This record gives sequence, structure tokens and C-alpha cells, in this order.
Amino acid sequence: MQPTPIPLTDVDLTNLDYFEHDEAWGMFETLRSEDPLHWQDELTSDGRGFWSVTRFDDIERVNKDGETFTSTQFVNLEEPPEEFQDLRRSILESDGSRHLALRKLLARDFSVAQLRRYEDFLRGLARTSIEQALQQEDVDFVEAVAADFPINVLARLLDVPDEMTPQLIEWGNTIIGFSDPELSKVLVDSDEAQKWTHLPFRNPVSMEIFEYGRQLAQERRGGEGEDLISKLVNRMPDDGIPLTDTDFDNYFLLLIVAGNETTRQAMTLSMKALMDYPDQMQYFLDNMDKSQIMVEEMLRYASPVYHFRRTATKDVELHGKTIKKGDKIVTWFAAGNRDPERFSNPYDLDLSRFPNDHLTFGKGVHTCLGANLARLEIRILFEELLPRLASIEQTGEIERVRSNFVNGVKRFPVRVKAK
Repeated sequence: MQPTPIPLTDVDLTNLDYFEHDEAWGMFETLRSEDPLHWQDELTSDGRGFWSVTRFDDIERVNKDGETFTSTQFVNLEEPPEEFQDLRRSILESDGSRHLALRKLLARDFSVAQLRRYEDFLRGLARTSIEQALQQEDVDFVEAVAADFPINVLARLLDVPDEMTPQLIEWGNTIIGFSDPELSKVLVDSDEAQKWTHLPFRNPVSMEIFEYGRQLAQERRGGEGEDLISKLVNRMPDDGIPLTDTDFDNYFLLLIVAGNETTRQAMTLSMKALMDYPDQMQYFLDNMDKSQIMVEEMLRYASPVYHFRRTATKDVELHGKTIKKGDKIVTWFAAGNRDPERFSNPYDLDLSRFPNDHLTFGKGVHTCLGANLARLEIRILFEELLPRLASIEQTGEIERVRSNFVNGVKRFPVRVKAK
């Protein structure tokens, strides 16, 4: 549904109420049309404010120009103190040859050709999650399906025991929910968080994740395992610089979070969209041979990550304004995915949409490393789930993550009947 634009004077991209209530789209409409390069003040003690871009072409430009818009000054709105930046630096906050070397460590493991070998295995995991969910009538779609399937995939890729999956989910929830008081006991902008500025998202849970990753690394270093941990600790980056302990810590944390959370949200939001557009659910069932194309529209429509940011390395002009060297510039992927200059009827789910060059995985060298795995998991889930459903209906309010970073759902109550 086309949102109603809100007055430009009311736009506040730091107001999490808009996002928690799924009302950010009206702000994005206003910004795209009236102020495509928008300055936003921040009220946090260490926030300097930021520029926002909301048009597809501008987002693409910023993401592809790593020399002008660097990732090395961090990619979330939070600004870690300079003395802790190297300690917290992951592949996301690296550019140039080091970023490429870190990326290539696991790039071939997430290639289409490599993942094709796992399709039957992944399909079996999906069927297990679906069958367990369909044994009940009233379920939380997030918990029963959208969280269960991708976390089990991640557990297999990391080669960790099944009993660890609830812990992996809890860790991911806490990290990605850094601004949600239900999900995180230490909110990123709280006084308590100041004690943890040396950790990702200023959250002590990061240390728990590090400790578990280190245990796995110690067990597998020097071995011949085919899991992702073994490959991280036993492969040498192309630039000849070994992974430091800090490099491994941050890489492992990223796998735990990105390997589960965003795919889960894409699945949940896609299911909601299919329920809102029953003709499109039927279209999927009637055109299963086109599922790869249809998944791209699900990803565009879901937009599970609202934004990533960059930092200007020099003064640059855009839309008649000057972005100063050192300024933060935030690319709102979700807004770009609804840009009418790029997508006709952008607020409609149209599974026949092709081509579909969306922004969900970013653009340029920082395009999501796990994009192919996410596509495969989403495709398999809906290929297996939709033919098994006699009906599905929402039975209560969706509860959303209080965040302007992740477009997330905490609970999605539904009633299902199996065929």
C-alpha cells in the first residue's frame, strides 16, 4: 500500500517509534521527492548527525565508490572511539586489498556452484522445520519456521551441535536488537553501554560469542574439516597476512549474526507479503519453475536491512549540497527498494517483476557475502512450504524489532492448516 508522505519538518530517522510501528515508509517517500540528500541531527552524546540518501541511483553510487565513501570508519550509526576501532574492525569495516583478502577466504564457499551441492541437504532441513510447524495449528511463524530453518543451516555450516541452535538464535537476537529493550539488556545508546565500547554494538554478549568461536577455532586449527570455522582458521588470506585473533573474533560474530538474522527477517516479511497478496501466493504455486525470479521480488519487497552507512573521505557535492570530509552518509536500502524511478508500483508485491536489480544485498565490493545462500534458503523454504499449506491466517499483531537498522519481526502469530 502506498504510504502517505509526512511533512519534511516531521522527518526523524532516529525516532525508533516510526520503525517499530512500520511507519518509516512515509518518511522515505518525503525524502525521495523533497530532500534526496537530507541532514539528520542525532541526539545521542556521541552522534554528530548524518546525511541520508534515499534514491536508488544515489545509494548505488555511494556503495560503489569506496574511495569517496569509505567503510573503514564503520557502517552503523554508532561511532566507536578511535582507540577501539581496530579492535572492533570486521570485514564490513575494511576496504581495499585487505577487505578483498578477507572476503575471498570464504567467497567460494558461498558461490552458486558450491551451494548447489547442498540443495538436497537444505531441502531436507526445510522439510523438517515445516513438518514440525504444521503439527500445530497456532504458531509463531518467526519461531517455528523463519528462525528454525536458517539457524539449522548455519549450525551445519559451522558444524556445531543441534543443542547450540537456541543459543545461536539468542545471541543473534541480542546483537541485532541492540536498540530494542526486549532483546538486549544493554542498549547501544545507554550509559551502561559505555563500559563496552570496545565490543561490537557495545554489548557484553559479543564476548560470549567470541569465547565460543575461540573454542571452536582451537579444536579445528590444523585439521582438515570442511566447515566454515576450519576454513577460516586454516586458510591463508590472499594478501599473505594471517587472520589475527581479533580478525577471527569479528568474522565469527558476523557469521553468527548475518548468517541467520537477515535471512530470517526476509522469510518472515515475505510470508506476510504473500498473505497480503493472495493472488501472488497463487502465482508462486502456479509458476514454481520461476522461483528464482520470484525470490528477487521477495527480497526487494522485504528489505530486511534498512540501512548501512559510509564516511566521506573528501568534500563531495550531491543535490546542490556539500558533504564534508568526515561526514557520515547513510544509504537507506529500504527506501531505494521503493524508488518509483526504478520500480513501477514499488509498494506492490509483483512476483513477475523482471529484471529486479534491488538493493537488499548492497552494491559494489561490499555486496553481502552470503547473498547466494540467502537466495537459496528463501527459494527452498517457499517451494516446500506453500504447496503444504491448505490455509494460513494471521491471528494477532505482528511485533517488530525496535530498530532503524534491521527491518525485523519478533513475533508473527498465524493459524496454519496443512493439506
